[in-house]
Amino acid sequence: MPRLCAPIRFRGAVLDWTRPYVMGVVNVTPDSFSDGGRFLDVEAAVQHGVALVEAGADLLDVGGEATNPRAAPVDADTERRRVVPVIEALARRVQVPISIDTTKAVVARAAVDAGAEIVNDIAGGLFDPAMHDAVAASGAAYVCGHLRGGSLAEVFRAEAPADWADVANELRDRMRTLPDAVRDRTLVDPGLGFGKGGDAATNAALVARAGDLSEAMGRPVLLGPSRKRFVARLIGRPDGATEAELDAGTLGVCLAAVAAGAQVLRVHDVLLLRTALFAYTRIVGSGGPS
Repeated sequence: MPRLCAPIRFRGAVLDWTRPYVMGVVNVTPDSFSDGGRFLDVEAAVQHGVALVEAGADLLDVGGEATNPRAAPVDADTERRRVVPVIEALARRVQVPISIDTTKAVVARAAVDAGAEIVNDIAGGLFDPAMHDAVAASGAAYVCGHLRGGSLAEVFRAEAPADWADVANELRDRMRTLPDAVRDRTLVDPGLGFGKGGDAATNAALVARAGDLSEAMGRPVLLGPSRKRFVARLIGRPDGATEAELDAGTLGVCLAAVAAGAQVLRVHDVLLLRTALFAYTRIVGSGGPS
C-alpha cells in the first residue's frame, strides 16, 4: 500500500485516505455513453445525487459534457447552464463534497461559486490553459487527469502510453505548473480509457499500478473505470455487455484497484461498490466504511 497522503479538508468532510472513497456520477447530459438523457432535468439530477449519497457516496461528480468518442462538443455556456442549478441545489441538500467534471476554466469557476469544492479535469489543464489559475484562485481541490491531445477528438486518436511510468511522468509535468497550495490538494487520475485505447491490457495495467502511481506522485489516486469499453473487453463482452454486466465488471476492477492502492473510485452504481467495499475492507482489516 502507498504511504498516506495529507488529508484534504472540505466544509462537510475530511478525506484522510485511511479507507477507499466512493465518488458517485451525476451526468447532466443527453449523450453520456451510459446514462445520457436520464438526468437532464434539474430535479431528476438532484434526486439522483441525493440517492447516491443515501447509497453511500462520499463525493458527487456532476458533469455537463459527455466525454465519449460519439458525443458532440458542448460550449461553455451550455455546460454551465446544465450544471450550475444542479450543483446549487445539491449543495443545499447533501453534506458530501461536490465535484464539477469539466475541462473549462469558466465552468469550473461558476461551479465553485455554486457550491462545488472539487474540480475534476480529465485533461489536466491541456484543453484550457486557464484551468490551473482558475483552480488556484478558487480554493477548490483538483483532480489532475491524464490524456494526450488538445481536444477529445485528438484524445481518441492518440497513441496509448507505453506504461504507467509514462503516465506518471506526464502527470508530473502538468502538476509542476500548479502552485504549491493547489498541488497539496490535488488528486491524480491516470485517465482510464482516455487515449489508452479500448484494449483491456493497457487499462488493466494502470489499475494494477495505482499504488505505484500514488507513490511516484505523492498524491492520492482516483480511478474511473465505470462501464467503460475496456471493462466490456475484460469480461469477454466487447460487443454486447449489458449494464448489469458492466457494473459487475466495474466492481471487479474497483476491488482490484483498492488492493493495488487506489484511494477514490468514481462509479455509476454506488450501492453495489459501497456494499462490496464494506465486506472487502472488513476482511482485509483496513477499517470498513461507516
